[in-house]
Amino acid sequence: MSTLLRTLRNLRRIGLKEYGHQLQNIGDTKAGTFIAKDRYGNKYYENLVEELPLRTRWVDYKDKEYDAAQIEPGWHAWISYMVDKPPTEDPILQRRVRDWEPKEHRPTLTLSRSGYKPYSTTKNKYFPWIPVAKARQ
Repeated sequence: MSTLLRTLRNLRRIGLKEYGHQLQNIGDTKAGTFIAKDRYGNKYYENLVEELPLRTRWVDYKDKEYDAAQIEPGWHAWISYMVDKPPTEDPILQRRVRDWEPKEHRPTLTLSRSGYKPYSTTKNKYFPWIPVAKARQ
């Protein structure tokens, strides 16, 4: 969490609605310059002046149930400080949708009912002991 003075300054800069949205989604208030919006609708921001090192870039996800796989590879490189320029400014990171890429996002299904569950096709060598109790008289 941030200091009271910084929180009040951010409240004045971003407004009450965005202030509540940020507290609900990222748990902190941040004011920065809007960099761009990707094809999933996520918004990317940067503030090089007031934020702590390695906390100067952040993403505002479009969905409430966000998934880290919704960040495109070029934006992931920018947000994790692998490159200095965002994909909108860097010609190497200009990413087009290729024929073999999915047209829309498929969420990661790990920890859900639709997730991959491995199963064994071999018989067990050992079986658990099941006690047989004699009926009481």
